[in-house]
Parts: sequence; C-alpha cells; structure tokens
Amino acid sequence: MAGVAAQNTLLSEAADWLIVLRYETPTAKEQARFEQWRRQSPAHEAAWHKAEAMLGMFAQVPAEVCQQTLHAVQRPDRRKSLAWLGGLLVAAPAGWLAWRELSWRDWMADQATAVGQSRSMLLPDGSTLTLNTASAVAIHFNAKERLVRLLGGEILVTTQADPSPSYRPFVVETRQGTVRALGTRFSVRRVDAGTSRVAVFSHAVAITNQQGATQVLQEGHTADFSSSAIGPQTDVQASAALWEQGMLLAKNMLLADVVAEIARYRAGPLHCDPAVAQLRLSGALSLKDTDASLALLAQSLPVRIERLAHGVVRVVRR
Repeated sequence: MAGVAAQNTLLSEAADWLIVLRYETPTAKEQARFEQWRRQSPAHEAAWHKAEAMLGMFAQVPAEVCQQTLHAVQRPDRRKSLAWLGGLLVAAPAGWLAWRELSWRDWMADQATAVGQSRSMLLPDGSTLTLNTASAVAIHFNAKERLVRLLGGEILVTTQADPSPSYRPFVVETRQGTVRALGTRFSVRRVDAGTSRVAVFSHAVAITNQQGATQVLQEGHTADFSSSAIGPQTDVQASAALWEQGMLLAKNMLLADVVAEIARYRAGPLHCDPAVAQLRLSGALSLKDTDASLALLAQSLPVRIERLAHGVVRVVRR
C-alpha cells in the first residue's frame, strides 16, 4: 500500500483495533485477526506503532469517559475510527479539554511520544531532534529545505551543517509561523492553541509569524509568538533544556510553575492549591519519576500531596 490515501486507510484500521483492544473485551478470534492484520506488511506495523503512541496521549482520558462514550453509540453504527476518537474528546469534561488539547494531525506524525516519554533521533542531515513529553512532529526533507513541523508538545533541535551541495534552510513550523535556525541549538514548544514558545541555547534563530513579522532571537533568550504578534524577549538559562535528561532544575521558581511543569509528564490531572502557589523552590526534580518529585516537594515545603478519585492529585498546604 502506498500514498497518503492508503496511509490514512491503515491509520483508520489501526484506530479500529486500538479501540477494540483498549476499550472493549476482544474475543480470541478478534485477537487472532488483529495479529494477522498487523503482520500483513511493514506499513501495517508502522500504523499500529502510531496508534500506540496516540494511545499514550489518550491515557489521561478517564476510563469512565471512554466507556460512557462507547455505550452512547449503537454498535451497528459505531465508527471505531478517528471520528470516534474525536467524539471521545467532545464527550470529555471541559476541564479535560482545557488541560490537554490534542491535534488530529498527530495521527500523521512521523515521530510521536506519549505522556512522560522523550525520544532523541538523528535527522537525515546529521542534526539531532529530541521530542519532549506528549509531542509529535512531521519531518519533510527535500532538495530545497529541511522542515520539521511541530504538531504538538515540545522539541529540542541541535543543527549540523547541511551536507547538501546547495543551501537548505532548517525550519521548524508551527501553527503560528516558522522558526529558522541560524546555526543553532534551540527548543520550540506549543504552549497552547494560539501560542508557540522559542528558547535559544546557542547562536540564534529567526521567528516569522503568519502575518510576516520577523524577529531574530539571540542565544540566551526566549520569546512567545502568535499568528499576529511576536512577544518580548526574556532571558533563558541553559538548564531550561535539562528536560532532555529527564530533569527540571528549579531556581527560585514559584511552586505553581513547578507543579505545572511536573503535570506535563503525568498521565493524570495534577493541580496546585492557590493557597501555596506563591511558595518558591530551588532544586533538581526528576521528570522521569514524578511521584518522587512530588514527595520531594512535600519534604522541602509546608505542603502535602493529596490524592483524590479518578487519579486527581493536588498539592495543598500541610
């Protein structure tokens, strides 16, 4: 099978199997049919891996929401597909949607990570690309450009000299515009549906938003940009990229900000009580073992970790 249409068909089939295996009770026959489907070709296997990555992103959806949505649809008409998964998000509580927005373009990603997972890879030109938690990218290298499209989450890029005989710019594209590398190491993060954030750790980048405004961002600085504006530049420390090693280095950070960062790496809601949000913290925290990091917060500050129903965790005053 080849081409975009064929790939979409395989992804839809993978979505069918994902729902059967994850949210229903598959029979022995269905298990055998799934294994047979998966072994048909390398393309089938690749489609399944993408489905599994997407399942990691959906791990945060409460199980009861999934079950309620399934039972709300009559089985003869049930579309176990991307459309059904879209319906799952529509059915989810508003708080969930605000907390974790997902783009269906993630299904078309060349690389994706689940919540709490990171991954590094070499690109065809020798550059290094690292995906942070719950991130997805599409990679397009051709004779004219080296393009990485950020579909969700956050990436860290360390560029190398282009081996191509003709110059090809290295560009990261987001919904809000583009970030062109000027021989550099930098990160790009999708903050929310309308904002991207760039941090430069070496050399510089050129940010161009959808309306054509351009600004050069130098080493040691960060800035947010939208489709219509590029925000002011502020200082950023090299330690801001330590998430690549699974660490968060807090330097006099507000507890609310620390908790918000840890929450990005957990498969369930994590909240900070406003009564303790203004407390400050300095220290190194693990992003690989967030439970250990929460325990460290409780040891270091006058707070306790409150665990509620449905996997909800709160940091509250002791």
